[in-house]
Amino acid sequence: MRVLVTGGASGLGLALVERFVARGDQVLVGDLVVPAPAGPGSAVAHRRLDVREQSDWDDARDWVKQHWGGLDVLVNNAGIATGGRIDVATLEEWQRVLDVNLLGVVRGCRTFTPMFKAQRKGHIVNVASLAGLVHGPGMASYNAAKAGVVALSETLDYELAPWGVTTSVVCPAFFRTNLAGSLAGEDTAMLAVAGRLIGKAETDADAIARIVMSGIDARRRLILTDRLGRRSFWTKRLARPLYDRTFRDGAARLARRD
Repeated sequence: MRVLVTGGASGLGLALVERFVARGDQVLVGDLVVPAPAGPGSAVAHRRLDVREQSDWDDARDWVKQHWGGLDVLVNNAGIATGGRIDVATLEEWQRVLDVNLLGVVRGCRTFTPMFKAQRKGHIVNVASLAGLVHGPGMASYNAAKAGVVALSETLDYELAPWGVTTSVVCPAFFRTNLAGSLAGEDTAMLAVAGRLIGKAETDADAIARIVMSGIDARRRLILTDRLGRRSFWTKRLARPLYDRTFRDGAARLARRD
């Protein structure tokens, strides 16, 4: 398969790249960090791709056309971590996380949809988060961005079905990754909480990547990667009073920080 992975130089993106390559796929890594060119015949190529810049997306599309003649899987993985209470996080923080985590995905989908339609096949994989399904307090901007990715993915799975194009959305809970390094903002208390949750997570990126690959191959619309995610998802759907009580208790603890 011919695969493009954004944010593929580290974290979950890199773990996915390694698994694609290990099974013989060709991979284009789009990231802000571009290593030295690989040798002839390498299964991995790299292009600078800032998901906020349409010109970078156009360049990646043109590279794919020139070298591969098409694309089989687009993995919109690039993202940043953030957190903040509604009266503490700034509008600039909101704009940053929406531009990267939501509009970055939108740009990728818009750029490659014409190619997928022309091929009458393709698979879009959008990496969201459990925060796209479960919306705890103190994370409004991140929750909103990831919920937007979930909504976009469901929409596209229906919208592009007549062309044989499928869409999956990945919703992992916290796992160990360098994503904590992107944490920034005014609400230092919430950022500290998010950093601890990422740093102390039991699962690492490679374990998540293994489950994601299985979900991609099965063309699952929603890929939940861990027990916490499955439990939270079904608690919200089937035991809403417990779900509400859990997050109200969390909000009360957060309020005591003021």
